Amino acid sequence: MKQMPNRTVHRVHFEDFGGAEFERLVFAYHVRAGWSDLAWYGQTGSDQGRDIIGVEPFDAAPPRRTVIQCVNRNALLQVKAEQDMGKAVAAPTGRPDAFRFVCRSSVSAERRDAVTASARRLGVSHVTVWSGVEFEENLRLRGEDLLRRFCAGETFPDGEEELRHFADDFPSMTDGEALHLMAAVFDRPAFTTPFQEESSLPAFLQAIEDTIRALNTGVWHTREGVEIRRIPSLHHLRDARTRAGVAKAVQLVDELRRVFVARRRDGGIKPCGCGQESCPVFMVKPDTAAELDRTRRRALAAFRVVTLEARGHLAERAARAVPGDLGRILAKAGTTTSIPGDELPEG
Repeated sequence: MKQMPNRTVHRVHFEDFGGAEFERLVFAYHVRAGWSDLAWYGQTGSDQGRDIIGVEPFDAAPPRRTVIQCVNRNALLQVKAEQDMGKAVAAPTGRPDAFRFVCRSSVSAERRDAVTASARRLGVSHVTVWSGVEFEENLRLRGEDLLRRFCAGETFPDGEEELRHFADDFPSMTDGEALHLMAAVFDRPAFTTPFQEESSLPAFLQAIEDTIRALNTGVWHTREGVEIRRIPSLHHLRDARTRAGVAKAVQLVDELRRVFVARRRDGGIKPCGCGQESCPVFMVKPDTAAELDRTRRRALAAFRVVTLEARGHLAERAARAVPGDLGRILAKAGTTTSIPGDELPEG
């Protein structure tokens, strides 16, 4: 049996890079993660405890204006963290909603707790502390191409705007990496909640339309129309078969939209009659709910198949298959009982 080669992922040594390079990578990551109003104060030399400041979006919670500290040192020092947080709270930009420390080194649980406690004494209750390993994991999740370009020695731009465009571009991204980012648009209640449990008809339709737009254009919005982040679109995909597979998934998502609109029109879905556009109360026929759930499953399955093919999972499974196994399984299962009306048509 042919064995697939194992892939070894080596840890990134952030200590090999300078402070400005590390800050550029942190800034580029948060652009890729969809943060808005990002400003890089660290490059000015007078950051007042704010290397980077930006707004983190949340799908089901208010956005948070967050101060990001880039800790390119051997350790996250408590005294330095407290000084920086105190400066940030007193800065002209005002008290932030949250702090985030992105470190190159490991961080103990005791230090995390102590930093969080200090932040709370300053009136800031949301604190995130990433060790170097955690930062690397998040980079591999949302921006592996950025990490690869960084480690290869590619120079990241100095200016904010240039760096923002740099992070929004996907020139060296593989199809597998692009699909991984594109998959995020399906991770929302419109694609996971059974239709009988859906709480808002307008929000459902908006989410479906936003998904179609994001896959086609690479611009992903919240249901309120706020841009979450840029992702690769199907036009970034290099392989024609992969591109066609994603296009098929987009067609099925559009079919879901058309089924929803048609059932609203023919009475399969009925609002309660109160006249409020966002009212969560509506009536849906069981066969309509089943049709919508079935169409949605087909769209998700189509995208999943493309993703598995691009990552080589299906080829790996085929390489492990034993010839004749399917025939032996069918022989053991025996002949199925015929059901009247289920026969294949002649010819």
